[in-house]
Amino acid sequence: MKTSPGWIVWSLRGTATLHLAGVLGQAVLAGLFVTGDVDMLAWHRNNGGFTHVMLYLQLVAAILLWRPGRGPLWPAVASAALVVAETVQIVLGQERVIALHFPLGMAVFGCSAVLTGWFWGGRR
Repeated sequence: MKTSPGWIVWSLRGTATLHLAGVLGQAVLAGLFVTGDVDMLAWHRNNGGFTHVMLYLQLVAAILLWRPGRGPLWPAVASAALVVAETVQIVLGQERVIALHFPLGMAVFGCSAVLTGWFWGGRR
C-alpha cells in the first residue's frame, strides 16, 4: 500500500475501522438484547445498517486501492468476501436463525479485526 495514494489508503483504513467499530457495537447490542433489554433489538438493527454501509464503503476503497491505486488486489477480494458473509448474517438475523446468526457474527468480527489490522500495516 506504500505506492498507493495516501487518500486511498486512509479511506480504506478509516472505513475498515468504522466497520469494525460497528461490528463491535453489534456484539454489545446483541448481548444487551439477549439479557433482556428488548429495546436493544431496534438499536441492533439500525447499527447493522450503518455497519453494512461502512463495509460497502470499505469495499469501494479497497477497489480504488487496487485500481487506480496500483495496490494489491487482496483487500478488495477480502472485503467482497466479507460483504457476502455479512449479507448472509443480515438475512439470518432477519429470519431469526439465531443458531447460525451468533457464530457467523463472531466470524465476521474476527475477520473484520484481522483485516483492519492488516490495513493499518500489521501485515503486508
